[in-house]
Amino acid sequence: MSHSSSLPLAAGAALCLAVASVTAQAATWSDTAIGYRYGTQFQEPGNSDDVAKHVLQLTHASGYSLGQNFFNLDLLQSDSADPARNSDEGATEAYLVYRHQLHVGKVFGVPLAFGPVKDVALSGGFDLNTKNTAFAPRKRQVVVGPTLKFDVPRGFLDVSLFYSYEWNHCGLDACAAPGNETDISFDPYYQLNLAWGLPFEAGALPMKFQGFYNLNGEKGDDYFGAETAAEQLMRTSLMLDVGQLGGMGENTLWVGAGYEYWRNKFGNQDKPGVDTDALMLQLEWHL
Repeated sequence: MSHSSSLPLAAGAALCLAVASVTAQAATWSDTAIGYRYGTQFQEPGNSDDVAKHVLQLTHASGYSLGQNFFNLDLLQSDSADPARNSDEGATEAYLVYRHQLHVGKVFGVPLAFGPVKDVALSGGFDLNTKNTAFAPRKRQVVVGPTLKFDVPRGFLDVSLFYSYEWNHCGLDACAAPGNETDISFDPYYQLNLAWGLPFEAGALPMKFQGFYNLNGEKGDDYFGAETAAEQLMRTSLMLDVGQLGGMGENTLWVGAGYEYWRNKFGNQDKPGVDTDALMLQLEWHL
């Protein structure tokens, strides 16, 4: 990871922490977790090999008087099938997500409820990414749009429609050839996002079903003038609260199995490595 490529990521993390510190003064609830997941069936565009990855995760969610914040930082370590630039060692990636929701019901004192929807929020945020491969991506994405907050017995179910704009970088020598792009601004596109966290009991076992699904529209041409395709990403897991079963208290240590479904990764199509079906071992430690 180069120093220059890590600066925007660090700036984004600093902004997230600044926002969290302000809202924490009036926080009505807060949940911070350190997670780990591992799988051996990940894919990378242009690479026909399965890639094993260890992923460390830091997640924070909190609510305050007018809405809520969500922050997630993934640190991904690939095996040698996905090498770092000029190296036989596996590549390292950092991917940061921040979202903020401003709830209509909290702002105006009356929830905008209808049917199964308990309130509506205005959501916005950004994604930042950097990876030390030969491609050297530096994704910068901003999103804004409405979120429908569904009335579920426990947990949450949110459906959002985002207007999205994305920038990225290509470090390959081919991207520097005449007619190609090293730094690109993609066409704006819409993103349909579902996010859920649904606790339940299976007999005497405290469990939860959680995850997200993104459907991204086409975003114009890529670095080489090829058309991008619509992209789908779902990452979900079924978790058991082993901490509660072991007498450590509710919502402390979770263990479970996860699944990642990715089609046309990053908008790529008609090449190896653009579709992923990966099972994962997953752990969460809530602080």
